[in-house]
Amino acid sequence: MEFLKVFINKVKKEKVLKAQLIVILFSLIFGTLLHFTYEWSEENLFIGSFSAVNESVWEHLKLVFFPMVIATIIEYFFIKKDINNYIEAKTIGIFVAISFIVVGFFTYSGIIGTSIIFIDIILFILSIILGEYVAYKLMKRDDESTVLTESLSVIILIFLFMCFVIFTYLPPEVNLFRDVTTGVYGIGNIR
Repeated sequence: MEFLKVFINKVKKEKVLKAQLIVILFSLIFGTLLHFTYEWSEENLFIGSFSAVNESVWEHLKLVFFPMVIATIIEYFFIKKDINNYIEAKTIGIFVAISFIVVGFFTYSGIIGTSIIFIDIILFILSIILGEYVAYKLMKRDDESTVLTESLSVIILIFLFMCFVIFTYLPPEVNLFRDVTTGVYGIGNIR
C-alpha cells in the first residue's frame, strides 16, 4: 500500500510540474502581447485596464499579474484536486513575481542610473519563472488549506486586481507609476 501511495504522489507532482511549465510559457507569451494590446486597440480605455498603457514599472507589472492570474484560474480546474494549498501557493507565487520586478528594476536602474530594455525583458522572464517556481515548491508541500488562508489569498488577488485597474486611471505620482520615457502617470489622455 505504501508503494501505491508514493507512486500516486509522484504522478501528481509530475502533473503539477507539467502544468507549471505550461503556465510559464502561457504567461510569457500572453504577457508579451499585453505590452502591445493597448496600442493595438487604438488606446481603448477598457483594454488599458489590463494592458500596459505606458512605460512605467507599474504598468509593466500588469504583464506578469494578469497572465499569471488567468493561468491560475484555468489551471485550478485541472490540478486543484491534486493540491492541498493551490490558491495560497499561486497567490504567493504571483506576489513574488511582481515583487521581483519592482526590486530588480529599481535596484539595477538605481545602480547604473538608467534602464536597459534587455535587462527589463530578462527581469520579466525571470519574474514569471521565479513566481511559478515558488508556487510549485509550495504546492509540493503537504500544507492544508483552511477557509481562512484560501479566503485571504482570494482577497489579496482581488485587491491587486482592483489596484491595477484603479491606478491605471488614478495613479499616485511616485516613481513606480511614472512613465520613464514621457514622465506621464497612468493613462495620460484622460486627465
